Amino acid sequence: MSVIAFTNARLACPTGGVRDRSLLVRDGAIVASGTIDVPADATIVDCGGKMLSPGIVDLGVFRIDRAAFRAGGIVRVALMPDGNPVLDDPGIVQRAALIGKPDLWIHPIAAATRGLAGAEMAEMAICASAGARAVGTGRGWIADSGVMLRVLAYARDLDIAVVAHAEDGALTAGAVATDGETATRHGLPAAPAIAEALAVARDLMLAEETGARLHIRQATTAAAFDLIRAAKRRGVRVTCGITPAHLHLSDIAMSDFRTYAHVSPPLRSESDRQAARAAIADGTIDVLCSGHDPHGPEAKRLPFVDSAAGMAGAETLLPLGLMLVRDGLLPLERLLAMLSVNPARVLGLETGTLAAGQPADLMLFDPETPWQVDGTAFASEGNTPFDGLPVQGRVLRVWKGGREIA
Repeated sequence: MSVIAFTNARLACPTGGVRDRSLLVRDGAIVASGTIDVPADATIVDCGGKMLSPGIVDLGVFRIDRAAFRAGGIVRVALMPDGNPVLDDPGIVQRAALIGKPDLWIHPIAAATRGLAGAEMAEMAICASAGARAVGTGRGWIADSGVMLRVLAYARDLDIAVVAHAEDGALTAGAVATDGETATRHGLPAAPAIAEALAVARDLMLAEETGARLHIRQATTAAAFDLIRAAKRRGVRVTCGITPAHLHLSDIAMSDFRTYAHVSPPLRSESDRQAARAAIADGTIDVLCSGHDPHGPEAKRLPFVDSAAGMAGAETLLPLGLMLVRDGLLPLERLLAMLSVNPARVLGLETGTLAAGQPADLMLFDPETPWQVDGTAFASEGNTPFDGLPVQGRVLRVWKGGREIA
């Protein structure tokens, strides 16, 4: 029987607020917080007045980088189905769910259609029994509305969420940027931002028709946010996420053909970026995710059109999120909810707070530590559009189920 007492801590809980308290963990679970009697056999961790919060649940990563996740305070990840092989088989799903334990828990998002081709439904029920916590459309959109209707209806019966990529593929085919001045000046193939709203509108209507749970993995445009707000008011079971890139950068970051700013969905206009920040402030956006999808120099040091879309996001997720707190867009408690309990709820997991009975998935961090983003020093391949940016906030230590991850 292991007992750990976290003392001299600033407990930062999405539901309990920020308080100077202690935390007691027994056999991998939180048992008490506040003013506690420390058992004689307890291992004492002096937090030195730093923040102790739930570890991050990162919804929608494309690669498993354990060292990067540890550096970013991430203890659970929802793995996207776009792998080789695709996560459309129960054996593959089960293996993916097991390979990270005990240091990292991987929650696979199974492919909604076979091979992610968007034509034939995959074995969703069997994949769910093998460990999948959601089903998803992957990097693409299911163009066939009949297929998407059946996917949502089946997911509703299984009580799992459908994680959707929201871009009309007929409009975005071959595009690497959002239509606008930057794309025009650089001669880049571009798609109108409305491609996102068209996809969101269709999927929201189907979700409303079926009563299914729909999670838009990344919503990035003003039109999409308006649709999601209205759907939530009608009672549609929809949530949405976003990455820090779409909150802190606009398409101007692609100037000079900077391929590290080639992400998916592409960076939007400044007006859409401001709309995204407003959607953070009013609670329309539920989840802040890293979109962790790093690529090496062989995939990025190419002409912009030929370069791979994606960025390393795990190690900068917390400090870039803390920038939103300093900007006054949201309180720390709600940022932590977007990083932990909200993504956990999408996945049907009982974790993400510091309440008694919750798993002791914890991160100790200093929100004030200054540092400069340096992609070459990342634990993963460090293609980040934030290279050189001064930030604040460092993860100091991480525990998974009460076990410290080195």
